[in-house]
Amino acid sequence: MKKHLVLLFLTALPTFAQLSGKVTDTNGNPLPFVSVIISNTFNSTTTNEQGIYYLKSKNPTQLVVSFQYLGYKTKKQTVDFAIKDQKLDIQLEEENITLNEVVITSKRELANGIIRNAIASKKDNSEKTNRFTADFYSRGIIRIKDAPKKILGQKFDAFDDMLDSTRSGIIYLSETVSKITFQKPKKLIETIIASKISGNDNGFSFNNAASVNYDFYENYISFNKNMISPIADNAFNYYKFNLEGTFFDDNKQQINKIKVTPKRTSEPALEGYLYIVENSWAIYAIDLTIKGSQVDRPALDFLNIKQSFSYNTQNAIWIKNTQTNDFVFGFLTLKANGRFTYVYNNFEFPSTFEKKTFGRDVLKFEENANKKDDDFWNKIRPVPLTIEESTDYLKKEILQTKKKSQKYLDSIDKKHNKFGIGASLLGYSYDNTYKQRYYNYDGFIKGINFNTVQGWRLKTGFSITKENEEKRTFSKLKTNIDYGFSEKKIRATIGYTNKFNNQNQSQINILIGKSAAQFNDETPTGAQFNSLSSLFIKENFIKLYARNFAEISFGKEITNGLILNTKIDYSERKPLFNNTDYSFFKKDKLFASNNPFLPTNNLLAAIEKHNLIKTTLTAQINFGQEYWLRPDGKFNLRNKKYPTLILGLQKAFGGTDKKYNFEKATAQIIFNRKLGNKGEIHTNFKSGKFFNASQISFVDYKHFDGNEGNVAAAIRYTNTYNVLPYYSASTNTSYIEFHAEHDDQGFITNKIPLLNKLKTNMILGYHNLSVPNSSPYHEVSVGLDNLGFGKFKVLRLDYFRSYQNGFQSDALVLGLKFLNFLQD
Repeated sequence: MKKHLVLLFLTALPTFAQLSGKVTDTNGNPLPFVSVIISNTFNSTTTNEQGIYYLKSKNPTQLVVSFQYLGYKTKKQTVDFAIKDQKLDIQLEEENITLNEVVITSKRELANGIIRNAIASKKDNSEKTNRFTADFYSRGIIRIKDAPKKILGQKFDAFDDMLDSTRSGIIYLSETVSKITFQKPKKLIETIIASKISGNDNGFSFNNAASVNYDFYENYISFNKNMISPIADNAFNYYKFNLEGTFFDDNKQQINKIKVTPKRTSEPALEGYLYIVENSWAIYAIDLTIKGSQVDRPALDFLNIKQSFSYNTQNAIWIKNTQTNDFVFGFLTLKANGRFTYVYNNFEFPSTFEKKTFGRDVLKFEENANKKDDDFWNKIRPVPLTIEESTDYLKKEILQTKKKSQKYLDSIDKKHNKFGIGASLLGYSYDNTYKQRYYNYDGFIKGINFNTVQGWRLKTGFSITKENEEKRTFSKLKTNIDYGFSEKKIRATIGYTNKFNNQNQSQINILIGKSAAQFNDETPTGAQFNSLSSLFIKENFIKLYARNFAEISFGKEITNGLILNTKIDYSERKPLFNNTDYSFFKKDKLFASNNPFLPTNNLLAAIEKHNLIKTTLTAQINFGQEYWLRPDGKFNLRNKKYPTLILGLQKAFGGTDKKYNFEKATAQIIFNRKLGNKGEIHTNFKSGKFFNASQISFVDYKHFDGNEGNVAAAIRYTNTYNVLPYYSASTNTSYIEFHAEHDDQGFITNKIPLLNKLKTNMILGYHNLSVPNSSPYHEVSVGLDNLGFGKFKVLRLDYFRSYQNGFQSDALVLGLKFLNFLQD
């Protein structure tokens, strides 16, 4: 039935006449990515890497076809599209780029004049295409060459079945066909008609038009760091220009070829060639490259962007018809390269759009978009596959059928599931991939740590996970067990998690057990870091209490951008005391007590034994949230123009004594914003108010994330204070908390001699805390991020000063961004 329906659909498609052939240079070498355009239309395609093209037309008449390629003369050919299938091979001659004899300074002056005109005219040129609909096609391919068998001593076999005997081959190949509706500057709706991933007939490609909407008429091209356009308003601050020569296109318009060179290679400025049309000063073509180090992507060697524009004489519009992104990246001994090809077709330029054209669903898939067969793709694909790509599709289709079989999956699992000698210490996992059921044992090594309450502590765990890969849902049962040798006590928890669907992210969590918990439930002190500080300098920062509890929580996106989370928690809290004075060094020094209020008193506890029930309701509002809607889930995209608001209400009741009962209201605003090429700012504002809480337990106070260890694992410090002692400002009344960081993304550091060699970013920070009956607390900081060697940019170093009624203290804080595991 499905085959009959597909056949019926295909026969209902408009009948296209197809022109095909090969484009070469005069020596017979194939020319890849030549723009092939039916003149004065918006019907175009491009050649593939072998120079082969397909061009379809539903207009059965004689039409002029143009073959346009940078560095070569445009060639036109009249074709009768009344004949359905024709072959037309084309040879292109190299362009004669001429430049009258001028001195070097004149070349620069001429180029500068052209660029000034392009900058002055870019608004007019941009507005000509500020609103359109189009067909969009993308194809992405990523290859690995000479893949290592091991990386850092670990087996690298993830792609073994895709690679040849030289350990080279395609690891990713995908295509999408979609329809886009666009309005400048950044409103874009995309409907994907067909999606195809080599080796995955259930996959949905993430290739989309929005992620590659590189508009060089804008000042900045959005990437990890904003790249600066060569015709940005401030382009002359970042670029040098040189006129290489001129030539005339097939419409007798003069094209200026301009060499673009960054003034400073440490800044996000591109290098290559920019082609500008004389008189209109529109963009004719782009061929520009940027290094990964310039955009804070150390693993990326380079990214090359090529864009080709075609001219329509009827409405005098230059419109982008093709774009290619070539890149090379690598890490350690792994090297890979890739190319993404994009073709824009069948443009229409409406004078206006209806009000409800642009909603929040910026990307969606038609039903069965990933189920189209080869006949469909052969009819709709505008760029023919290369032999390499066709072979990869065929090879991985066979491989996929094999991979889906229980016999194959069981054989892979059998190899993986071998029980090694060190499994009892290092951990072990057992997979049943066919049934999508996975078992994991954590081992003991990662769970070894030390604190003064439990002494040496062993921790391990076991989990069972059942997944539904197609729906992206799962259920998980997990237990954790730990034993403190000095305390001589074992504790255990058991938890269950079920993600019901991937559309509204509804999920339930149940957790029951006994634990030694930190007073600050955000656990600012990592267990491993605390072990090092306790054993080597005899500073035990973790403060613990015994928690016997049962809790259940449920979260769900109620409507787009509104997420509600509820939680109910019953717990019995008991005081804990230090049970050991052991350390490697400083034997004569005493540990501080487990009571944050009385560090020298080991007999008086911070809390009394009591029971309490707490209910919490949290609402997160992502204003202006956009999303991708796929059959396997909804993928939310925060709108960078607007903040995120988080509101919370908490009620505690059923306490052993009424004094433990209370209410609390909280609010949080998170807002991040890019500041053009001047970096980005990150802010986090929090506030809270307790009610009827004058005698509540110290457990329920608001505790702030401090740092007394001069080491941090967070990537950003917009949730923590780096000089504030952990429990010095804890409150049961009210509070206002504010954090802000400005990351200059090299805007300042790249202009400072010597410092620019580090290719680092400057971070300026300000942190404020206000609680009743105390003067406001302030921290200011300055630091350098992206420190490291080569491609290992994983360090950060900041200098902090704190003030409260004058100067309080200062510290150097080393950020180890790769050590998030310290937050146990």
